[in-house]
Amino acid sequence: MSSFVSWLRTPAAREYFCSTHFWGPVANWALPLAALADLKKDPSMISATMTPTLFMYSCVFMRFALRVQPRNMLLFACHLTNATAQGAQIFRLVKYKMDEGEVKKADAVIKA
Repeated sequence: MSSFVSWLRTPAAREYFCSTHFWGPVANWALPLAALADLKKDPSMISATMTPTLFMYSCVFMRFALRVQPRNMLLFACHLTNATAQGAQIFRLVKYKMDEGEVKKADAVIKA
């Protein structure tokens, strides 16, 4: 802990905290925080198009965060959290659709 505190006093720390490498992911945390809050809402409100899109968006940016130099682990953590929350929403949506019988109806239409 003391090494971190001593690092905070260096010009490198000031440069990091004043960069987009830090503030971009910090601002981006609004997405996963909103997704986590949505986990408590009614599954009928889940968008069947936007939720998978956000999941894929976060997967792409997780890879970007690891490939950019220097690696941006704060951005990676942000998108990992969002992908996890969106994945949970996808499972909730599928379960809701199955409970409502909508999946069976779609299968009947495909088979006909």
